[in-house]
Amino acid sequence: MENITYGYVRVSSKDQNIERQLIALKNAGISEKHIYIDRQSGKNFDRPAYKSMLKKLKSGDIIVTKSIDRLGRNYEEIMEQWRIITKVKGADIVIQDMPLLDTSKTRDLLGTFISDLVLQLLSFVAQNERETIRQRQAEGIAAAKMRGVRFGKPRSALPQNFPELYQRWRKKQLTIHEFAEICNIGRSTLYTKISEYEKQQSIKIHNF
Repeated sequence: MENITYGYVRVSSKDQNIERQLIALKNAGISEKHIYIDRQSGKNFDRPAYKSMLKKLKSGDIIVTKSIDRLGRNYEEIMEQWRIITKVKGADIVIQDMPLLDTSKTRDLLGTFISDLVLQLLSFVAQNERETIRQRQAEGIAAAKMRGVRFGKPRSALPQNFPELYQRWRKKQLTIHEFAEICNIGRSTLYTKISEYEKQQSIKIHNF
C-alpha cells in the first residue's frame, strides 16, 4: 500500500488565520485532501481532525506540521504524541520550522537519537517560554491591581434613588422583579447590591 504524507494544521481559535501553515504544507507538495485542520484552543485539546488523521496513519506514512507546538500544549503531550507517531504507528514526523526534526531522513540509530534529543530540548524550551509568559502576565495583573486598575466587567451603576427604591421594596410596594428592572440589573445582582447596601447602613448606624 502506498505511503501517504499528511499535513497537520492547528490554530488556537476559530478566528486565527491558518494561511501561513497551509501555504507551508502546500509548498511541501502535500495534497489538500491529506491536510487535517483543527481550530481548538490550548485549553480545549479535544482535536477531532488530529484524531482522525492518527486513525488513518500507518507505518511508513509521514506527518508534516509547521512547528513543534502543533503536536501538544506542553512538554509531556508533545513527547507522548511523538512517541505514538514514531514508535507505536511506525510513521515519520517532519517539523518544518526545525529541519533537524525530520525522522524521514534520519532512520538510523544515530539519527533517531539526535531527533529525540533535539525534540526533548525544544519541547522543554517551548514549555518554559509559555510558563514565563503566564508568569509575566500574572505579575502584570497583580501590579495593575495594586495601582487600582479593575479587571472584569464594570460594576453596574445604581440609580441615585436606590435608597428610596430599597425602602419601597422593603415595604412591599415593589416586587424584586420591578426593583431589578428599574435598576437595570438582574435579580441575583440586585440581591448582592441590597446586601452591600444593608451592610453599609449597618456600619453607619454602628459608627454613629
